Amino acid sequence: MIILGIESTCDETGAAILKIVEKEDGQMNVKVLANIISSQIKKHKKFGGVVPQLAAKLHQKNFIPVLEEALQTAKINLPAGGVKDLDKIDLICVAKGPGLIPALLAGVSAAKTLAWGLKKPLVGVNHMEGHIVSSLLETKLKVKSEKLKVFEMPALALLVSGGHTQLVLIESWLRYKILGETRDDAAGEAYDKVAKMLGLGYPGGARIEELAKIGNSKAFNFPRPMEKSGDYDFSFSGLKTSVKYTLDSLKLKLKVLPSVRNTYISDIAASFQAAVIDVLVSKTIRAAQEYKIKTLIIGGGVSINQELRRQLKKSLNKNLPKVKFLAPEKEYSNDNAAMIALAGYFRFKSGEISDWEKVQTEAKLRLK
Repeated sequence: MIILGIESTCDETGAAILKIVEKEDGQMNVKVLANIISSQIKKHKKFGGVVPQLAAKLHQKNFIPVLEEALQTAKINLPAGGVKDLDKIDLICVAKGPGLIPALLAGVSAAKTLAWGLKKPLVGVNHMEGHIVSSLLETKLKVKSEKLKVFEMPALALLVSGGHTQLVLIESWLRYKILGETRDDAAGEAYDKVAKMLGLGYPGGARIEELAKIGNSKAFNFPRPMEKSGDYDFSFSGLKTSVKYTLDSLKLKLKVLPSVRNTYISDIAASFQAAVIDVLVSKTIRAAQEYKIKTLIIGGGVSINQELRRQLKKSLNKNLPKVKFLAPEKEYSNDNAAMIALAGYFRFKSGEISDWEKVQTEAKLRLK
């Protein structure tokens, strides 16, 4: 089966082509033929964040070139001036939420147009479900066909990105329970805001991670918000405020001794990252123990952070050594259409399919 995935929830225009071959012995071969992303970061950088209307305009501009590149990469040839060979696509999957409504509308409208014109089935996908299955891309899976299970359950997913921080329990395939989520800033959002305070620009997650490698993570004793709250919710707003107060207190010293500025910035980055990771790991492992999980999944843009992965695996090996750990490859950690195609395929195989007219965007779509 050949699947086209479309992603436009925020500031990446994505189109991907997947080929999935199911074998009689229960093996499933998932191959990404193309995964093309057009990033808008440079356009939004001067605003210090994503501007929804601008994002939508850029999605509309970029979609056809991105789609054409995906088809060419996948060696689905296009005749001059036409898209006739799109008929080779068996299924179209599009992210319908959560996300920015103007951006979502651009991708969903394109998907509906293609589904209508090509008379192909269309599946609307929860973007967060895409992050859950992203670690399964370009793999050979042993599938339990009666329930289409691709990993042992119960499973727990830690989803960390610029817009979300959630702990999601998966007790049965394609059925979810959100155990906890952020009450204010998401982890990725906190990274970006702290990076802005430190003068590192937008987006700042990668830059903070880089500086944290050379900084002293114990230089500043930042709070670990809600680490001992007893529930599985998160909060990073107070941590961000603590960083601001610390910077304010250092202004005079940095003015008198500018030569120490780089050291302080690196130490603040390292100490901030340590606080975020401590909270994420602590709550994830506690939930994993309580619900006696067999698989731990990490997904979302912040999941690319190597220190977070290292600490999570270390704590998992110490406390729950028999639990399998799944994490996406680097190119599938950030928003991408390949994960949308795979999530949509699983939904399609479970019997879920929508008429193109019925697929609607939903800014606050939740896993359930």
